[in-house]
Order: sequence, then C-alpha cells, then structure tokens
Amino acid sequence: MNIALIQQPAGPDVVQNLARGLEAARQAAQAGAQVICFAELAFEPFYPQVPAREQAKVADVRELAETIPGPMTEAFQALAAEHGVVVILNLYERDGDYAYDTSPVIDADGQLLGCTRMVHITEYQHFHEQGYYDPGDQGAPVYDTRFGKFGVAICYDRHFPEYLRALTLGGAEVIFVPQAGAVGEWPDGLYEAEMQVAAFQNGVFTALCNRVGKEEKLTFAGESFICDPAGRVVARAQAGCADVLHAELDLSQIGASHGKKLFIRDRRPELYGAWL
Repeated sequence: MNIALIQQPAGPDVVQNLARGLEAARQAAQAGAQVICFAELAFEPFYPQVPAREQAKVADVRELAETIPGPMTEAFQALAAEHGVVVILNLYERDGDYAYDTSPVIDADGQLLGCTRMVHITEYQHFHEQGYYDPGDQGAPVYDTRFGKFGVAICYDRHFPEYLRALTLGGAEVIFVPQAGAVGEWPDGLYEAEMQVAAFQNGVFTALCNRVGKEEKLTFAGESFICDPAGRVVARAQAGCADVLHAELDLSQIGASHGKKLFIRDRRPELYGAWL
C-alpha cells in the first residue's frame, strides 16, 4: 500500500490553501499514492496560537469552523472518487453549538466514512486549544477502507497510550497522526520515539503528518515520518518546507510483529481493564 503524507504551510487565505492542497493530492495520486493524509488544520491558520478571547477575526471563534459535509470535505470527496484514493483530512469543524478538531476519512469511492474528533484538549502557551475545541465525542473509530483499516490520533491524542491501544484493538493497521508540531517543542528524539514505541508495542504502522511554516506565534517543523511495526522510522519528510512523503507499506509485517505475536496476545485486561 502506497501512502502519501502532505505537509504544507497554510496562510490566512483558506480558499488558496485548499486549492494548493487539492493540487498536491492530485499529484500524489498520479504518483501512485493510494492513501493521502494531511496535517492538522491543513488548510487554515493554526487558530489556537492566540487565546480564543483574543481572536480578532470574529466575535465567536466557532464562526471560523465549517460543517461536515462542507466545502473542504466535498472537494476532497470528489477528488477521492476521481482518483480512487483514500483521503484523511483535518479541519476545524462546527456542529451546532459545538466545535471540534476533526479528521474526516473519505474512502476511495468518495464516500465519507466518518469523522474522528480530537478527544484530549490541551492548553498551554500558543496552544490555547480549550477555547476553540470541545472534547471529541466519537470515541476511537477505525475505518475499513478500500486499502486497509485505519485509525486517526489527532495531535495531542498521540500522547495517550490507551487511545492508541484502543485504535489497535479496534483493528487499525495504520494509525495516522495529523499534527501541528512546532520547532523546538520537544526534546531531541522524543518527537519520533513516542511514535516508534507506539508502533512497536501495538504492532502497527504509525504515520505522523506534521504542519510546516512560520505563522503568527509559532514556526511548525515539518519532518513528517512513518514508523513500521518494528518501531523503525522508515521514511521522513524534509524539515521546514513543503514536502510530500511517499512510502510503500507492507501490511504483512503487522502479523509478524512483536506487538501482535507477543504483546497483544499476552495482555491481561481482566486485571487492569477497569483503569483503562
């Protein structure tokens, strides 16, 4: 299975950002990608850089969000159907009085299979997310697509091993991570090690697609990467610039992994399940 992680900068013009993303996805599909994933808020400014109360663009930050289905998802549904590709997006979603950090998953026939909403919402300098996002209410869905079974862990959710394990137990073969990771945000090595350990312990591929570019308060790092079920980084995008990371994933590695042959097999949830 060939996947492509598209890391692009996002300026203030959402229409222009979306057009650039669609063109990158077309080119990725023409280059052989079967599954295409974008970074967190791929076609929008990273709004939580400033607290919601200081957001000068609108009186209510929910006005920045759009519904699903909506213009972004519909544009990529048409592209997915045209090129026969699975697309994993991430956008600021409005659902009535609520707003979420959401990843719609579109199958290769253009069908919207469902949406993953970020479950854990953080709050610290330049990541003032609690003023923008309600906690996700969709659990940890796994999507059975034309090319495989996929889970999504949106940015902060990747720090919670129980969430990644829930995706694994739900049947995920690849866990995609749309992220907005800034330059210098993590100590050297930890940025990747977390995803390597998750891949190794769960016997899955992890594919982190990071935001890139200098914005109002933050500079996003890029450096998207993919780990195999042995915990090895097998592909890495460039730092600090737009890039499309292609990788061929051999899903047969999953069944042969320590995660599947040993760790999942030897779990004892009857002893600790109540705490997870």
